[in-house]
Amino acid sequence: MHKIAVIPGDGTGPEVVNEGLKVLQAASRKFAFKYETRVFDFSGQRYLNTGNLVSDSDVEELKKYNAIYLGAVGDPNVKPGIIETGVLLKLRFALEQYINLRPVKLYNSNFCPLKDKKPEDIDFVVVRENSEGLYKGMGEFKDKGTKDEVAIQISYNTRKGVERCIRYAFEYTRKRNKKKKLTLCGKTNVLTYAWDLWERTFNEMAREYPDIATDYTHVDATTMWFVKNPEWFDVIVTDNMFGDIITDLGAMIQGGMGIAAGGNINPQGVSMFEPIGGSAPKYTGKNVINPLAAICACGMMLENLGEEKAGKAIEDAVIKLVRTKLKSLAAGKMGYSTTEVGDLVVENL
Repeated sequence: MHKIAVIPGDGTGPEVVNEGLKVLQAASRKFAFKYETRVFDFSGQRYLNTGNLVSDSDVEELKKYNAIYLGAVGDPNVKPGIIETGVLLKLRFALEQYINLRPVKLYNSNFCPLKDKKPEDIDFVVVRENSEGLYKGMGEFKDKGTKDEVAIQISYNTRKGVERCIRYAFEYTRKRNKKKKLTLCGKTNVLTYAWDLWERTFNEMAREYPDIATDYTHVDATTMWFVKNPEWFDVIVTDNMFGDIITDLGAMIQGGMGIAAGGNINPQGVSMFEPIGGSAPKYTGKNVINPLAAICACGMMLENLGEEKAGKAIEDAVIKLVRTKLKSLAAGKMGYSTTEVGDLVVENL
């Protein structure tokens, strides 16, 4: 029995989660596994009503579950950063979800903004360190509010944190078994302390994996190659900040936020799966948002729970739909409503 905590979130989050749960139910029948869900309301509206976000007792409760399925958080009536820090970052840090896993895979060339790129050209994975770096929230103001003000933001990197992320990336590259190439993406020429640690750790660990080819590219060059030669990449490992940036570019070249899913992974604990797009409040309640990213996140979740056949079947159904049915991956332009897209995935399982 898989125990799944569901966080519908804000805006269109509940709509896309509903479609993911619809597909989950169909997959459980087809592949004969059992699960139960419980909904947790960690939304902007709850914060506005009560002032509560995710408490320490909430975290302890979530530790009883096998996985978390998240819609999206972000409410236009709440100051930016409050929900993101109080829900997303709180959960990632408290549950030690130290890997952010982002597959970048093109399903249909018609939805790719790059000229002459085919599905076989865009098929790579970004492994992003998810618990340290600039997102640790460390720093200070000096002389705040004066003309001599200084704002200091610290990129906090530990050997333990860097090492476990890089090892996960090497193991994932081996398991993925495609080009068996792992690229370190950083900025060693400027960020000399943090990236000296990353580069040394990467090179030392590479000796343990002689079957994996390795290389390095600066983050600015990585964005260039994503656009010009995405076929060069297999698996990329990088820090929290750079990973956040390059995965959004990855989402665009794979067809947009409507298809981009990700996992916040604790290999020994509770992982959380989500569409990487935001809550898209302007589309709330209109039944036009694309639920495929959330459905793909559901597939990733099942794979992580050991239901590999069900996870692959969901991805295959999405691929078929994207290649044969949808006019676009953008909200309101798919040719189908949100609920109809969910139904089509179920039909194609």
